[in-house]
Amino acid sequence: MRPPRGTLEHLIRTRWRYWYLGLRKALALLQATWIAYSKPIPASCGQLLTQVLLCGALALAAASLTYCWLASSLLYPLRPSAVVATVCGLLAFLGLVLVPPARCLFALSVPTLGTEQGRRLLLSWSTATLTVAVVPNVLANLRAAGQVLRCVTEGSLESLLNTTHWLQTGSQALGPDGQAGSQGLTLQAQGDSAAAFRLHVLRVTQQVLEDFSSLESSARVVALGTQRVVTGLFMLGLLLDSAWYLHCYLTDLRFDNIYATRQLTQRLAEVGATHLTASPPAWLLWAARPRLSQAELLSCLVRLGLFTLLLLAMAVTVALDHVAFLLAQAAVGWARELPAVPVTLTIKYDAKYTVLGFIPFLFNQAPPENPYLSAHNSFQWELRFTAPGCPLLPAQRPHTATLLAAGALQLVACSTVLLETYARRLRHSIAASFFRTQEARRVRHLHARLQRRYDRHRGQPAQPQDASSCS
Repeated sequence: MRPPRGTLEHLIRTRWRYWYLGLRKALALLQATWIAYSKPIPASCGQLLTQVLLCGALALAAASLTYCWLASSLLYPLRPSAVVATVCGLLAFLGLVLVPPARCLFALSVPTLGTEQGRRLLLSWSTATLTVAVVPNVLANLRAAGQVLRCVTEGSLESLLNTTHWLQTGSQALGPDGQAGSQGLTLQAQGDSAAAFRLHVLRVTQQVLEDFSSLESSARVVALGTQRVVTGLFMLGLLLDSAWYLHCYLTDLRFDNIYATRQLTQRLAEVGATHLTASPPAWLLWAARPRLSQAELLSCLVRLGLFTLLLLAMAVTVALDHVAFLLAQAAVGWARELPAVPVTLTIKYDAKYTVLGFIPFLFNQAPPENPYLSAHNSFQWELRFTAPGCPLLPAQRPHTATLLAAGALQLVACSTVLLETYARRLRHSIAASFFRTQEARRVRHLHARLQRRYDRHRGQPAQPQDASSCS
């Protein structure tokens, strides 16, 4: 039975109102939490407790990420990694709780990833991660293919020498009687020369494998060291860029002061100067409007084209890793499936003689044959194309998790092209939340700058402009 139409509409409205009220409560809770976090001095015990809990959660997250980086990505021992992560977590907690600019610096580091500097750091980290994963893996697969070549060469050479040995044994088994009628089977194998040739081939293949092994080890050490250095520089660069922004925000009123914020709108409404933003300049950005201009969109498209080339280079590198793995896997599988070929050498020797054989020939008859010597020998051995004492190395699979992490970093760097404008706005909003007095001075400075522009367009003399200290 279907409910009445009025009842269904009432149910939908009730549910929508319930979700709307829940969303408003969640936003109000987040806003209150952010106010408590950005307060230099908490106004109440509740704000102090909220601030301490937030700082503790952030410090715990920082310690966990530090441990994962040290133990999993950078391959440091577990116990030193845990000690370093614990010390970093404690220092982060004390710094966040006791130093308000440290909280601002920690919050600024998130939108900094969306700027050009953060994009460069992400690309550097992604490239280092990809290099660490691909280069040693490709060298390991080449080493496995070289081991297959060595085993096949050694096994084929041993089979050849073994065949020569059995042929020589078969020729010797005929004995001196096989020289009847001035005809015989002569086979001589130079054992010393064959052994020297075998040792030379094995020495060459072993030297090639040792070169690949040393190159692989060097590549792993260099790649791991590069990843460690790049990770440290990534974190240091992120913090330094955030600190530079905060320093310029606090010391230069003109730095990044191009946003028409709610504080500016309220100030212009209070003094009756809303006409200053009636025809705003091109450099003035409305912080509350998420729409991008055509120039910003065109710039984003050009940068996305460059990132497409980087993604193609990354795809080629990953494809090379997979091709090397497939080739090594096919070579190792082929070598393991090579069968041993059984060989049987049967020597049957019958010697006969005739006496006065021309007399039966005159009567057109076959001369009678008298048996003289009969020898029957059989020798069996196997042809093995891989040496039994030569172990085959397994093919190394591509590190899918690392490759996915590098690809995710590349995609995040690509997304920052579109999100750079919003990241800059968010960074300004975060700094304004922590330093409200400084933001009020910056709003007054921006008001004066708009007033000077308005007076200049009306032909009135403009006031002198302050010099900037940060670009």
